[in-house]
Amino acid sequence: MSKRSSAWLRLLVLVMDLAMAGLAYYVAYEARTRIPIPAPLRLGPFSHYASQLVIHIFSIGATFFFFRLYHIKPGGSRIDLFYRLLSAVSIATLLATALSFLTLRTDQGLTRGLIIYHWGFSVVLVGIGRALTGWLQQIVRRYRPERLVIVGTGEVARMILQKTQQARLGYRVVGFVNGTGGPEEIANLPVLGSQAELPRILREHKVDEVVIALPDASHEDLLALIAACESERAEVRVFPDLFQIIASEVSISDLDGLPLLTVRDVALRGWKRAVKRGMDLIVSAVGLVLLSPFMLLVAALVRLESKGPVFYAQERVGLDGKPFPMLKFRSMRVDAEAHSGPVWASENDPRKTRVGSLLRRTSMDEVPQLINVLMGDMSLVGPRPERPIFVEQFRQVLPRYMERHSEKAGMTGWAQVNGLRGDTSIVERTKYDLYYVENWSFLFDLKIILRTFINFFKGDRNAY
Repeated sequence: MSKRSSAWLRLLVLVMDLAMAGLAYYVAYEARTRIPIPAPLRLGPFSHYASQLVIHIFSIGATFFFFRLYHIKPGGSRIDLFYRLLSAVSIATLLATALSFLTLRTDQGLTRGLIIYHWGFSVVLVGIGRALTGWLQQIVRRYRPERLVIVGTGEVARMILQKTQQARLGYRVVGFVNGTGGPEEIANLPVLGSQAELPRILREHKVDEVVIALPDASHEDLLALIAACESERAEVRVFPDLFQIIASEVSISDLDGLPLLTVRDVALRGWKRAVKRGMDLIVSAVGLVLLSPFMLLVAALVRLESKGPVFYAQERVGLDGKPFPMLKFRSMRVDAEAHSGPVWASENDPRKTRVGSLLRRTSMDEVPQLINVLMGDMSLVGPRPERPIFVEQFRQVLPRYMERHSEKAGMTGWAQVNGLRGDTSIVERTKYDLYYVENWSFLFDLKIILRTFINFFKGDRNAY
């Protein structure tokens, strides 16, 4: 998509935001007139509120601009966008209220109920407007996609290609740029040349964006690649290596005058741990009560198809590296590992039962882990627990792997909602787990839970 088209889309989003903000104010006025909550109230004619309407529209536009809500890029999370919209509308409402009291007469009918109504309708209607413009942007990008080149030909480059193709982000991957020789084609896409030829490649193929997928590249190489992209006015994104993720935020301290850098510590401490545990207790208890009929039905189906226990308790490693029995509905034969030993499940695993295949495909075999959450062995959200034999293998080859065990294991996690489950790269999963551990927040947990439900309805190709 050209920069001119992008500018027109930004203008369209701005106009839609302002129109929806104005409509929200009018709907709030009508609703407050007709709904006697918090108390019956007769407002004056709407013409008396024209000045307040202008102030509210201006506040929405200005606040959205400072929240960078008009810097539109494909691939952004809708959940993150909603958080930003909610925060921006809340601040804009406070700003508009303050400006109204400062600039308008106090007898113009600015009431608390009207302010609250306008805030609520603004969140809903502006959100609907953003959904409509987002749908239009997808259509435009489908017919006029941004031309993308991936620098690198390794596992990371292939993963980025897969993500862009699966999510339909509005990119057309033109090809790859190789560093030190290698294949001439990857996934039916050409390798266009070497890093030294990058400026020529960008010009010839009219590339809009470059993704540098070289996590092991030196700083000198990265700077040279970025400079080449900037000289051809192509936007650059860099896939970070493990250290960049771990140390992306540091604090400066001193030791008797000697400056030291402190790498970001675990985020879940003190009262935050109590909040997370409280959410775990409430959700797991309510979930077990509501899902008990379903669990009885699944237990009956498991027992009818295959003799043996309904539940399967498998030893996993949790908080502080301590093992615990993780519960699941049994989805395999009783003697599943008698000959194979401890192995990861595969897509067409012959050890699975028919009911087990359905349970694994829908992740319903993990519902009994609500009991683990209630007992305190697990949390709703956290790094996915591994078996002791695999933990011992991974800790030998991956730096800081054991630090993912500084939090409770989770039923779902940041790595899982990003498609890293099953037989996927343990290196990438560790990066996502460490990012979660060091950036925990209550809203982050809510985001992961919501994305888990979205992935459930969409289906997860790595769930087997």
